[in-house]
Amino acid sequence: MRKRTKNYIFQLILSDISEPNEKIEDALYEAGCDDALLFFKNQIAFLEFNRSAESIRKAIISAIKDVENAGIGVKVAHVAPGDIVTAAEIARRVKLTKEYIRLLTQGKRGPGDFPLPHSLIANTTLWSWAEISEWMYTHTKLKDKDIVTNAKFLKDINQVMEIREHKGTYQTQKNLLQELEK
Repeated sequence: MRKRTKNYIFQLILSDISEPNEKIEDALYEAGCDDALLFFKNQIAFLEFNRSAESIRKAIISAIKDVENAGIGVKVAHVAPGDIVTAAEIARRVKLTKEYIRLLTQGKRGPGDFPLPHSLIANTTLWSWAEISEWMYTHTKLKDKDIVTNAKFLKDINQVMEIREHKGTYQTQKNLLQELEK
């Protein structure tokens, strides 16, 4: 019996490449990235995939492996969409108004236990989409449990990519965690 597949749209942000060339595009295509478009913004390379797979996990991991096994020295740095979101992005993702989200964040709507932000930059408040999607699902503002599962996976894969990129800091982080838990 064949498992059901679904199309997943995501981007891989690439390192060690800053401008297009035919050799790279051909190598990526031959490596299995025929379901992706390579584009550049501010000398940062992105591959936008529309990959069919049984799960977002399989889609993204296979795409990362395809890119990194292309033999052109390109690595995947991050996966998008990422975990950090603004109130406007939350509204867009859950198809509610920005005003409704603002009221939720202030406890003026809903049960009043909206997740705390992860960061404040200038006048912009940022949240974890994995936490927000879980909260939205729990409070019936989001009906699709797959959105929550996918959000948690995207957060996890980006954390793993960060650990992989900065292996030396992983031990420092582990030590900090142990110190906090004493």
